[in-house]
This record gives sequence, C-alpha cells and structure tokens, in this order.
Amino acid sequence: MARRRREDEHDNHERWLVSYADFITLLFAFFVVMYALSSVNEGKYRILSDSMVSAFRNVPVNSAGQLPLVMPTPVPVPVEKPSLASRTQEPVRQKQREKMRNVAKDILAVMAPLVEQGKVRVLETSRGVTIEINDSILFSPGQALLQPQLAKAMQSVAEVLVAADFPITIEGHTDDVPISNPQFPSNWELSAVRATTVLRLFAAAGIAPRRLTAIGYADTRPVEPNVLADGRARNRRVSILIDSEIPETGTEVNLQGQAVEPGEAPPAAPLPAR
Repeated sequence: MARRRREDEHDNHERWLVSYADFITLLFAFFVVMYALSSVNEGKYRILSDSMVSAFRNVPVNSAGQLPLVMPTPVPVPVEKPSLASRTQEPVRQKQREKMRNVAKDILAVMAPLVEQGKVRVLETSRGVTIEINDSILFSPGQALLQPQLAKAMQSVAEVLVAADFPITIEGHTDDVPISNPQFPSNWELSAVRATTVLRLFAAAGIAPRRLTAIGYADTRPVEPNVLADGRARNRRVSILIDSEIPETGTEVNLQGQAVEPGEAPPAAPLPAR
C-alpha cells in the first residue's frame, strides 16, 4: 500500500502563481501610491476651469466659428527731442562751418604745393577743420627746431588764421620708435615741444595767445599702423585744429538719470521713509 502512494505523488507545476500574485499585489500598491501623490486639487481645478470658460465666452468668433487672429499692438518708441540749447545753436553752428570751410580753402591755397606732394592734408571733422602737416617737412629727425624753408609757409598759414577768431589747438604726434636723449627723454617731450614751437610761431605772427593751445600726444593717436615706413611717416605729424567758437553746453542730469532743460526745476526728491 505504501508503494502505491509513492507512485501517485507528482510535482506541483503551478507554484509560479504564488509569486505572480505577490508581484501583481505590489504593482497595484505602487500605482495606488502614485495616484495618491498626483491627485489634483479639485478646488483649484474648478477655479481655473471657470476662469477659462468665462474668458472664452467674451471672445468673438467669425462666421466659420474660428477665433480671430489678434495682432499685438505696437509699442510706440519715444523719439528723443533735441534740447532747446541745441535747437537754438544749430543755425549758428551752420554759419561757423561755412566760415571754417572758407578758412580751409585759404590754407589750401597757401600750401598748395605741399598739398599736391601729399605732405599736407586738410580735413573737416565734427570739431572743426584739421590741418595735418607731415613733420618731415617741419623738423629734422629727433629735433624740434622749425626748418627755415618751411618758416615762410607756416607764416602764411598764421596770417590766414589771424583774420579768423577761432580757437586753435596744435597737436604734436610721433611714431612708436622710442627716443631718449638729454633733450627729449621720451616721445612725450618731443611731441609737446614740436607743438609748442608751432604755437610760438603763431603767437609771434599776431594770433592772440588766448586762442592757442599746444598738446603733445607722443605715439598714442596713430592714423596708420606703425608697421611699415610709410605708416610711421604718416603718424609723425603736427595737426592744427581750428575749433568752433561755440562752447559745448552740457546737459544737466538729475538723480533719476533724466536730462533737465535749462530753467526747468528739477523734480522734488522723494521723502525718506519713516
């Protein structure tokens, strides 16, 4: 009888159902937790829904039932108006430019041969008229004494400038080749003394000293790269700037960074918080 029972016993092939049931139970618990975490606040959802419905009720639709295309309203760009001082001085500045052009024509006529050789250039800038003279025709290398053959031409330029009342600024410029000797320790001294030499010639010709200014820039303002010989020769120059007689007027700015017209009372400062 015991032998028959052993023959009736067999392996259970459905034990995997236990593990599968455990897995499904854990998966169900996981999704329940996730749903609880992502549940929407019903009160806030209703407020949002009601707001959107009321907003779209007031939007007109066309015959096809489509919402109209709403183009954004362009924001006007404020146009900055010229100040009262600039509007008043503009006609005067125009007359000043015409007078400066006439002075430039007279200087071109006086120095016509040097202009044709490319040694002198006359430029019109925002500040006035600039006469660029190559220093090779004015001074010997490393020197600040005016060459005698150019003294007559510079005297003629001074006679043209005497008749005008414009302020005159004389600028000395050098290239980047350093100089160091007992007379000129650096290019700063050389450029300044050269400008002063031309200034003294103009003052001796009758130009009022109050109209004259001399500045030495050394090699800090080149007009050409100091690479080739031609560029360095162009940078070694004396510039005579004929300035406008109209002084530049500054615009007052208040604490808020706004421009204040002359005669306009500045806005009252806010009272400090207590």
